Amino acid sequence: MSQHTFLFEIGLEEVPAQYVRDAVNQLESLVSAFLKENRLAFETVETLATPRRLTVRVNGIAEKQEDFSEVAKGPAKRIAQDQDGNWTKAAQGFARGKGASVEDIYFEEVKGEEYVFINISNPGKDALEVLPEIASVIEQMSFPVSMHWGANDVKYIRPIHWLVALLDETLVPVSFLNIQSDRISRGHRYLGSQAVTITSASSYEDDLAKEFVVVNQDTRKKMIEDQIATLATENNYQIDIDQDLLEEVTQIVEYPTAFIGDFDEKYLALPDEVLITSMKNHQRYFYIKDQDGKLLPLFLSVRNGNGEYLDNVRKGNQKVLTARLEDGFFFVNEDKTKSIEDFTARLAKVTFHAEIGSLAEKMARTGQIATYLEEKWSSQLTNIEVTDIERTAEIYKFDLMTGIVDEFSELQGIMGEKYALEAGETPAVATAIREHYMPISADGELPTSPLGKLFAIADKLDAVISFFNIDRIPSGSNDPFALRRQTSGIVRILIENELTLDWKTDIINILQSVYGIEDQDSLAKLQTALNQFVNDRLKPIFNDNGIRYDIADAVLNANSYDVLTKVQASQVLQNARSKDNFKATIEAWNRILNLGEKARELNVADVAIDEAIFETDSEATLYEAAKGLEMTNDLQSNYNQLEALTPAITAFFDNNMIFADDEKVRNNRLAILSLIAQPILTIADTNRINTK
Repeated sequence: MSQHTFLFEIGLEEVPAQYVRDAVNQLESLVSAFLKENRLAFETVETLATPRRLTVRVNGIAEKQEDFSEVAKGPAKRIAQDQDGNWTKAAQGFARGKGASVEDIYFEEVKGEEYVFINISNPGKDALEVLPEIASVIEQMSFPVSMHWGANDVKYIRPIHWLVALLDETLVPVSFLNIQSDRISRGHRYLGSQAVTITSASSYEDDLAKEFVVVNQDTRKKMIEDQIATLATENNYQIDIDQDLLEEVTQIVEYPTAFIGDFDEKYLALPDEVLITSMKNHQRYFYIKDQDGKLLPLFLSVRNGNGEYLDNVRKGNQKVLTARLEDGFFFVNEDKTKSIEDFTARLAKVTFHAEIGSLAEKMARTGQIATYLEEKWSSQLTNIEVTDIERTAEIYKFDLMTGIVDEFSELQGIMGEKYALEAGETPAVATAIREHYMPISADGELPTSPLGKLFAIADKLDAVISFFNIDRIPSGSNDPFALRRQTSGIVRILIENELTLDWKTDIINILQSVYGIEDQDSLAKLQTALNQFVNDRLKPIFNDNGIRYDIADAVLNANSYDVLTKVQASQVLQNARSKDNFKATIEAWNRILNLGEKARELNVADVAIDEAIFETDSEATLYEAAKGLEMTNDLQSNYNQLEALTPAITAFFDNNMIFADDEKVRNNRLAILSLIAQPILTIADTNRINTK
């Protein structure tokens, strides 16, 4: 069968850089699914994109659909025909649904009863007949932000202005809204033609390159990297290529040209972080250092165009950057006229949340939580001074009141550390001011100092508890206070540093001592909600660690409320799955858990066990084994001990009727099982594990 190349380009107004690659990857996925659903075989799908276009090119696409045939089984004959042999609505509907008629029906016997059958055969259509329907993928796309335009009801990331659809050299008639596909694309907005004829699907890149559009985003990225490397080598500079910034710049331009600009040396008196933030975050420039790693009064930018009139472009960029640096210069100098106490005093008048209180009140609560946690973790987070905890709690948000952070919000914590050191605060306190924000993203850097770890957890924990306490619990995708991110941050820090935190006992203690909650129903409700919220944050971690869904579910429903214990238990069970006796072990445990629950229902789980009324050796054997269990924080050891009980458990069930007529014997046996059920439940609710 002949193979062809299909090109599909969606032309738009400029798409925000951070969404371009994800959008075209989504388009690739949807086009692949469309082709598979429509039985059009293909080899590969390429993605090509610029800010003004999202394009896929399908290589090795078949000339026509694969033929389709099947034997469809319908209702029983007694349902398909009435007593007079007439076709019922059930039969007519079945035939119609298969694109056939009742004349195509025949009967075959299946297990002693006749059923309706129809042979369905659909010869494949030519690709040119199928591909016009590819417009359906446009409406299937979703974006973080989208908009209406004109009188259309359709929302898209940006207004669509043109479509190109070609099968080799042949135009494919695709229609979306009032736009008809053509072979006319657009060149560079300023350097190229606004009517570029695409000769064929294979010539697409060459046709656009003539009009100053490098449509392959990876080629554009490589061009920028090479240009940066050349400028760095020629001038003996160090230019660190931030990959996130490189990706963003790549998706801003269609034809990249890198150049170097400069700024007044007086601005080097600013902290490096202010300079870098002004260049990188605000202007999308790469900063430049000398060979000793010292910032130079230079920047590297990438224009969307060629090298013509580059001096004018350079001057314009220098003017914009100078304005930003002048702002930084002003605010830093203004901040130096005030003390940390001046800034801290203002925190009492700044509302954290109307129903929760001020920033100063939040800091006080965080200090109390930090004190509680430091006492709990004193053997792990060593060398923390009590005075440093107290001082950090007093000032750690002070830089939010500074002019530089108000102007450059990305510098919160960073400038706090610098200002704190300049004011004579201890290095530990200064570092904690910066690190308490960490991690600032799902996979962001974690705090490294003991005091930083302590306040990173305490500050986030206060935020989560405070909002849960006023019933601002995230639902669906709605999370305006970033509570999921903050809780994930807590979980990551706990796991990374092997810090235990009981999300029942410890949380209740904190709720009572810090938040003054005494009502038992309120405590239980809040603690349960917080524990479930933490469990939800653990699910993706388990998934990333390759933990089976049923094991994850079993561990999350155990009687343990400690993150570390759950993570370790999941790994122990995951590893144990490969053992020959895993199925027998879990099934034995499940029998114990089920009867242990029955013991709790009958209120006999804690009755004193009377060895004098044992009737079989297996009772004594299991009881002695249960008494010998030594449960520790080593989950692997706990599992091994419980696993070793499997033969004794099996013998116990084989030789004893648990619900004996004698109530004392029954209660005695249930109490033995309860001794084992509790340690099992600290690992997992194994009834949730699939052993089939």
